[in-house]
Amino acid sequence: MVMFGNAAASPNWVLQRGLWGLMLLLSVLIYGSHAPLLTQCKVDGMIPFSSTSVVVLVELTKLVFSLLFLLTWDRELLGVAVSWHHVAPFALSALLYAANNNLVVHMQLFMDPSTYQVLSNLKIVSTALLYSLFLRQRLSMRQWLALLLLVTAGVSYSCGGLQDPGSPSEMKLHVTLVGLVLISVYCLISGLSAVYTEAILKTQALPLSLQNLFLYFFGVLLNLIGYFWSSTEGGFLEGFSSWVLVIVVSQALNGLIMSVVMKHSSNITRLFIISCSILVNALLSITLFNLQLTLLFFIAVLCIGLAVHLYYGLT
Repeated sequence: MVMFGNAAASPNWVLQRGLWGLMLLLSVLIYGSHAPLLTQCKVDGMIPFSSTSVVVLVELTKLVFSLLFLLTWDRELLGVAVSWHHVAPFALSALLYAANNNLVVHMQLFMDPSTYQVLSNLKIVSTALLYSLFLRQRLSMRQWLALLLLVTAGVSYSCGGLQDPGSPSEMKLHVTLVGLVLISVYCLISGLSAVYTEAILKTQALPLSLQNLFLYFFGVLLNLIGYFWSSTEGGFLEGFSSWVLVIVVSQALNGLIMSVVMKHSSNITRLFIISCSILVNALLSITLFNLQLTLLFFIAVLCIGLAVHLYYGLT
């Protein structure tokens, strides 16, 4: 999973390797804690704040962090002329991300949350296919098998890896034909946005802090438009709590980490990070909500372990 350019030739490669590992671990922790944090925010079983407000604040936080990084480590670039052909591609990337964020909300009108959790694992397949096709990264049969194991792990965990002792164990899924179409579009856009962003970050000879500045500028702009387009009577910060602020900061930090991963590694690494976050999610769910592990959880863990071994452990 560690793909840090010329790190092996550098005298500081051990330090770089360690920092890379810590960064990936932090991303796993953030991904795994997101759902439990959202649960902590609920009031009477409902999310009290606007999801579009949170997305705007996350994008704004990433923009501010990117500007600070630029001013701290790449100040010599402030006087460099940048043409529009460097900036414009990030508008499409931000548009794809914004479209997907809104699609997540609307498509759940046509399916129950459990079905969404199960079917959304198909974005692993769509991302890998687009990664192989557009970035011309041929994957071996062993690597494809590893990615299919990640899908199996995600489906197993979503189908009942955790169980509330007081609720029935049988899981019922419901989705309409429109829901199936929307989840297919969601998986396609999810893969396309990730692969397209990776292609931009790697092909442009610009520092990541400057690229992030372009990406998150458009992210703030487009999500602000989306907020005012769908704005309700409540205020922008209505329903916010300290838990919401934790979500905003953690998601912003994770977005910055993902840009580093896509710049110096690949979207495949990102997929493994997301899958490994199942372990963190399970640990927090057991601790905070007294949920119990089921056989499906251990099947998911086994599939993830085999996938990591097949993709990274064999030569």
